[in-house]
Amino acid sequence: MSRFLHVVSVPEAVRVVIQTAPAPVAEMVPVERSAGRVLAAPVVSDCDIPGFDRSVVDGFAVLSQDTTGASDAVPALLRSMGRVAMGTGDGKILVRAGECAYLPTGGILPKGADAVVMVEYTEEAGDTILIKKPAAHGENVLLRDEDFKSGETVFSPGRWITPQDTGVLAACGCAAVPVAKKPVVGIISTGNELVPVTALPSPGQVRDANASMLAAWLSEYGCIPRLYGIVKDEQEAFETVIERALPECDLVLLSGGSSKDDRDMTARVIAGKGEVLLHGIAIAPGKPTIIGRIAEKPVIGLPGHPASAFVVLIAIVRPLLDTMLGLQKPLLRMLRGTLAENIPSQRGREEYIRVRVENGVATPVFGKSGLLNTLVRSDGLICIPAGFEGLEKGSEVEVILW
Repeated sequence: MSRFLHVVSVPEAVRVVIQTAPAPVAEMVPVERSAGRVLAAPVVSDCDIPGFDRSVVDGFAVLSQDTTGASDAVPALLRSMGRVAMGTGDGKILVRAGECAYLPTGGILPKGADAVVMVEYTEEAGDTILIKKPAAHGENVLLRDEDFKSGETVFSPGRWITPQDTGVLAACGCAAVPVAKKPVVGIISTGNELVPVTALPSPGQVRDANASMLAAWLSEYGCIPRLYGIVKDEQEAFETVIERALPECDLVLLSGGSSKDDRDMTARVIAGKGEVLLHGIAIAPGKPTIIGRIAEKPVIGLPGHPASAFVVLIAIVRPLLDTMLGLQKPLLRMLRGTLAENIPSQRGREEYIRVRVENGVATPVFGKSGLLNTLVRSDGLICIPAGFEGLEKGSEVEVILW
């Protein structure tokens, strides 16, 4: 128990928590269901993309040298050799000097041609096509393998797959995509004062806001939250719930019960069943956070107040999940802004301040500890590093958006 509230820096806490992360587990999902997942293995193209020289506009395939000097006043006159059908390589069409052929967007460039003139710059007169604009070699043409070459690595592991990525995956022949299995994260709410969301609190009671907030954030971050309800501050009941959650989860979050108050038994239970790696982080809010491990699975005790819990999610839990998912870039939405007023801070701790952002100006949203309204009246957080004694008005800051 000697480690309890031996406060460590945020970088040290992140280093410790990452060491508890189980390795990512891969699974295959259909490409149409892969958006919002993390790629678990490299994806290579199984063919050249495109597999042929193709037009990127509706127009006429030409030899670029035939269009030199063409204009509205003096158009180049070329003989039409027909139309290229979509989805076929019409070997019958060969464009030679003084000739052209019509093709739609995506159509294969006929042999002999090296450029395409947009239809807007042409005029038809029977079999004669008037070209009113010169075309450079390769203009309006996407060359074979210009997008991706056969065998080229298109995506690397750790990429968060976007909807547009799924289109590229499909084009590369990746019908089933290797992705990291979603971590199952158990959420246990602790505290004699807590009541369910459906209950009307009596004096001295509060609704369990953390469980809903944590579950929503985890779902958005690519995890599967599993709620285990409210547990009173009774060691036997607490141990029973943890024993049930551990086999079912990859990570367990304990909401509340991380304070240094002797009445809180979270650290004692973690130590009894596994080990407490640290209890206390130089972060505000969120100092009494616990990082532990039971049965080789990370167990984290979060502060009970939603604002404090959310800060710990961003600063500590997020790097853990990034490691568990194999994610290369954190899923944080950032915005640069200018600070509207001075913010004091205590040197030696990393402090997170809620701010409202309007027209690029970040205004601190201060409030008493425990207030919930600052969460919804703000747009995000700014971080004051541990080595600073605050930030001055006019400083450029990065806002972590909610």
